[in-house]
Amino acid sequence: MQCLQIYGEMWRKAVCSIPPYRPFSSSSATDIPTLYSFLQPSIFALKPNEQSKQPQDSTNSQTKTLTEEQKTTLQTTLEKSLLTHNTDEAWKSFKALTICCTFPNKPLTNSLITHLSSLQDTQNLKRAFASVIFVIEKDPKLLSFETVTTLLSSMNFANTAAPAFALIKCMFKNRYFVPFGLWGNMLVDISRKSGSLVAFLRVFEECCRIAIDEKLNYMKPDLAACNAALECCCCELESVSDAEKVVATMSVLGVRPDESSFGFLSYLFSLKGLEKKIDELEKLMVEFGFSNKRVFFNSLIGGYVKSGKIDSVSTTVLRSLGEGNGKEWIFSDETHCEVVKGYLQNGAMKSLASLIIEAQKLESPMLEFDKSFGYGIISACINLGLADKAHSILDEMNAQSGSVGLGVYVPILKAYSKEHRTAEATQLVMDIGNSGLQLDAGMYDMLIEASMTSQDFQSAFTLFRDMRDARILDLKGSYLTIMTGLMENQRPELMAAFLDEVVEDPRIEVKTHDWNSIIHAFCKAGRLEDARRTFRRMTFLQFEPNDQTYLSLINGYVTAEKYFSVLMLWNEIKRKISGGKEKGINFDHNLVDAFLYALVKGGFFDAVMQVVEKSQEMKIFVDKWRYKQAFMEKHKKLKVSKLRRRSFRKMEALIAFKNWAGLNA
Repeated sequence: MQCLQIYGEMWRKAVCSIPPYRPFSSSSATDIPTLYSFLQPSIFALKPNEQSKQPQDSTNSQTKTLTEEQKTTLQTTLEKSLLTHNTDEAWKSFKALTICCTFPNKPLTNSLITHLSSLQDTQNLKRAFASVIFVIEKDPKLLSFETVTTLLSSMNFANTAAPAFALIKCMFKNRYFVPFGLWGNMLVDISRKSGSLVAFLRVFEECCRIAIDEKLNYMKPDLAACNAALECCCCELESVSDAEKVVATMSVLGVRPDESSFGFLSYLFSLKGLEKKIDELEKLMVEFGFSNKRVFFNSLIGGYVKSGKIDSVSTTVLRSLGEGNGKEWIFSDETHCEVVKGYLQNGAMKSLASLIIEAQKLESPMLEFDKSFGYGIISACINLGLADKAHSILDEMNAQSGSVGLGVYVPILKAYSKEHRTAEATQLVMDIGNSGLQLDAGMYDMLIEASMTSQDFQSAFTLFRDMRDARILDLKGSYLTIMTGLMENQRPELMAAFLDEVVEDPRIEVKTHDWNSIIHAFCKAGRLEDARRTFRRMTFLQFEPNDQTYLSLINGYVTAEKYFSVLMLWNEIKRKISGGKEKGINFDHNLVDAFLYALVKGGFFDAVMQVVEKSQEMKIFVDKWRYKQAFMEKHKKLKVSKLRRRSFRKMEALIAFKNWAGLNA
């Protein structure tokens, strides 16, 4: 309480004279059309001034009355209609009652309004609004607080500010005081959605008057509402007198300010150039025990930027960094954007570059780069669509021979990566390396992926070499990105060269499937000599071929009708699987099928029967029909008698194949 007293005393000294409370404009006769225009047509009887214009005959001059039986019937119909969700019938019954100046009982009245509010369509929201206004003016005791808050909540959802403020005005006029805590924050939300807090400020002032004059503590606005009023005075109206009036009111009500309260005031005072008041404000923060000045400094900078005081911006930035010992994350993204726009609009790019250089001197060497002031400024440039300006700031920093931290480089690299400006990004990475800085594996991965997506393979290779030279341990992600990208783009020659370059690096786990990918790509492209060369390189480096290796080679040879090469492969595999030692080869149905088809096509029946024998030994099922077809396509005219004269062994192999395949019949 002592702090609050100091708070009130200091602000009374700061404010020469506080104007008396402005009463919230009450509803006069001229306000009636405003209150009721939300509902068309009106459910109510003619207004007094309109009734006087009507002929004074017996049917119009007398108020229609209802018997008790009629009232009971209408209330019963209203209740049943609500239970069955027959909204139009319920409204018709309510209208019939109110025209005769009769109301349903309290639970039924509130149930109807709550029902209308919950339907979330404009017509029924109008009905709910008009009903509440009518009840407040005629018999407010019938209305529960919860019904009012339900209606305001629906208005908030529907973004209808005018009727919401008309409702509050009607409540005040008729002295129907709903506790501020039930509706105040909703009204703030409604005001923000409408784009202005000015209307709320007027409600706030009247609510404070009621709380003080009527001694109604439950009508006292809370801190959030006081801050909304301050925000309006400081940021919308930019009025020192209105802001100081809110401050004085907070002191009278005993509402303790927070960092946001001081932030709004610091923005206003810096905007107006009131340096003495800024000093008083900062001292007051200390008295209230606020040690974190992040909001204060951000707001101060915002005010200086808007008023074009660039020198004050620089002074405040450096002072705040100094007070934070270069460790705290002080400035918000919004503040960084404001600083960028302020400096660039004033043509002060050189000054901005100098500011970043000076800020880096105050920041701790242990500070993460993405928490630095330079990172925030350059990121703001990128977010504002000013990537080229960001690079210009970097160039200016280099021109001033200033130290450039990693935080300045990284946002530009990210922007170039996103825009697929991979060559420029790669050059920037080289500059970073030359300056003695080092990127992490994640940044390299991102840039290499962007390069591969853009088919800028040279940049990807350069980045990967730089990554290896930087002694980064985790190379696997980028390695796979490059290999996959080259495979998808059908560049096996680049895959082979890349693999040959990195194969001896212990940080990269090169395996047989990497070689298989290259061999498969070469075979698919019909480049069999390159495939064979890769196969020889693979075996020379002691990588064991597996069934996938041989399948790719067989399919490539078959496509090129080089069946003798398949025979050579079979002889190699036969040696490997002899004695039951397959050495990583899965001699399964797929491999058997590929060998049989190719060897039958090539007419190597002795080898065919060797494959058959091996498949039978390993109990692998073979579909003979496919090989019958292959034989008929290629060797239909082949005679056993011709082979007898050439080679007895070949003749025996042919006869054995025919017997096995069932071709002799």
